[in-house]
Amino acid sequence: MFLLRLIIPDRPGSLGVVATALGEVDADIHAIEIVEHRRENGTAVDDIVVDLPPGVLPDRLVSACNSVPDVEVIWFSRYGAGGGLHMDLEAVEQMTSAPADAIDILVEQSPAVLHADWAALLDGTGSEVKVALETSATPEFGDVASGWLPMEKATTLEAPDHKGLAESVLVAAPLESDRRVLVIGRRGGPEFLGSEVARLSYLASLAVTIRATS
Repeated sequence: MFLLRLIIPDRPGSLGVVATALGEVDADIHAIEIVEHRRENGTAVDDIVVDLPPGVLPDRLVSACNSVPDVEVIWFSRYGAGGGLHMDLEAVEQMTSAPADAIDILVEQSPAVLHADWAALLDGTGSEVKVALETSATPEFGDVASGWLPMEKATTLEAPDHKGLAESVLVAAPLESDRRVLVIGRRGGPEFLGSEVARLSYLASLAVTIRATS
């Protein structure tokens, strides 16, 4: 399974041309999500999850997309989150079914929701910042986390020159207080877009609201 992030012309038929090009290399499209509309230049950013039959090289996916005029591949990687892109609603359904665990569920589901590698809930309400909950592959934070607090709203973070974090792109959002923060990381990119920051902000607020009903 592979994830392609593309910039394509924001006009009718563009996705169909890309889908045809991918079909010509025997790619099976599992899901498509419009991540962001860029109306200032008439383009859109789309995520496409595909898989390939045995024996077909992954590079052919990139070549197929690049063969379409005005289409640019800005990210290409293996995708291990199960191949579904409509994860926001699934996360919300899980949170509403177990309100007391809403924040824990958001932490666990956020890497799949945002196509990231790891997530961690940092708690700085005490004398030092601690990791309250983390997913697999979360790196060590050392002393860098204290510099992110307090946090008033969802935002991207500049990756510090710290082992395990230096090559990551980061986004974060406060949960319950400005000293309890959900941090999400992608190794190597792509950068988190403004629309993704907004989605995280919405889901974080929703998780807090849902938990308050328990």
